[in-house]
Amino acid sequence: MYQKNIWEKYEDHGPIFEFNEGYKNFLTHSKNERLAVKEAIKLAEAKGFKDLKEFKTLKAGDKVYVINRKKNIALFIIGTEPLTNGLNILGAHIDSPRLDVKQVPLYESYDFALLDTHYYGGVKKYQWVTIPLAIVGVVVKKDGTVVDINIGDEPNDPVVGISDLLIHLSGEQLQKRAANVIEGENLDVTIGSIPLKDKEKDKVKENILKLLKEKYDIEEEDFLSAELEIVPAGETKDYGLDRSMVAGYGHDDRVCAYTSLMATLEIENPSRTCCCILVDKEEIGSVGATGAQSRFFEDTIATLISKTEDYNDLKLREALTNSYMLSSDVSAAVDPLFVGVNELKNSCFFAKGIVFNKYTGSRGKGGCNDANPEFIAKLRNVLDTHEIVYQTAELGKVDQGGGGTIAYILANLNMNVIDAGIAVLNMHAPMEIVSKADVYEAYKAYIAFLTDIK
Repeated sequence: MYQKNIWEKYEDHGPIFEFNEGYKNFLTHSKNERLAVKEAIKLAEAKGFKDLKEFKTLKAGDKVYVINRKKNIALFIIGTEPLTNGLNILGAHIDSPRLDVKQVPLYESYDFALLDTHYYGGVKKYQWVTIPLAIVGVVVKKDGTVVDINIGDEPNDPVVGISDLLIHLSGEQLQKRAANVIEGENLDVTIGSIPLKDKEKDKVKENILKLLKEKYDIEEEDFLSAELEIVPAGETKDYGLDRSMVAGYGHDDRVCAYTSLMATLEIENPSRTCCCILVDKEEIGSVGATGAQSRFFEDTIATLISKTEDYNDLKLREALTNSYMLSSDVSAAVDPLFVGVNELKNSCFFAKGIVFNKYTGSRGKGGCNDANPEFIAKLRNVLDTHEIVYQTAELGKVDQGGGGTIAYILANLNMNVIDAGIAVLNMHAPMEIVSKADVYEAYKAYIAFLTDIK
């Protein structure tokens, strides 16, 4: 069951490094799901994709995309076979753990202006203090005007952050459990300290409001209809003296989103319709109108059928039942500093290729999709034919913990689904790490899946 290190597979590492330059740029400019969708549209339109709204009917070879509430995107290349024969689908999520700004966030304390936050997804709260942070998102005014906010990522931008107690006074704090060293209600972001003259109280807060009014024409009340996220500031970077890895925020799961997207953009004139769908809200249970549990995907497939032939609900169910999907999500790589949490025969490693998880879930496989072996056999055949390096894994030892993906949600539509993604270190931390070799090999694996699975 030994897999060759990918760096040894390729004599020329140039394509690996070149592909990852595009990924680094994508990750730097996709700090939340809205930004990721914007980047995806830009890349797709450069490859000839058009909004589905522009098509009254669809034919083989057409390249279309559909946007849902600016936080989902689904892309399709229409195949020569009818949609009822099924689709080959790559699905990933584009949300990542972060801090969300509350609806009534701004306050002043001891001559500091701060924003109150509520963390989103599974985080180690202590990892988010004393690092440079950025503010990204939108503010929607009562008249419907949408104001884009992105503070902290441009070279001359200021950054914000969360303070921590100095070591000299931390005796009591350091006795706490790691989960409680930093309390959730203390993840408040410092955003200013200059008082506004001629104000009697909350002078620093008033100065911040003045700056926001001058630059963005927004009032304090506009926070009520805002969607602002606190994310790590700065660019995605090469990691390691040999530049073999990528360090950045949001590899989970934008590394699989990007590789799935780029694989889809390479497909021309397929026999089976190919799809890449990027969804929101996975980190909090795939809920809501933009999560994988939404009817958006089913409704979109129904629309595609209606634009290719006479529609009925049975055809939609046939299309879904006959589909194959890779739930493109990351796996936990073995960390040499924390080997003890893994059962090494069933763990994934850097530079050993795309990772297949037959099941995820927690402990007794709770909440997982357990992929059918017939589907896995098809995948093995295709990947071996294309000489793609791949590995299989579980998420740690049986009783260690666990996690979930969107796989079971799409499997509920009666399609064949398996998790297939990229190994990550520091998962859910503000800085995650992936191997450039795995990123490239996953991209190649996704192309092979889209073109050859049937």
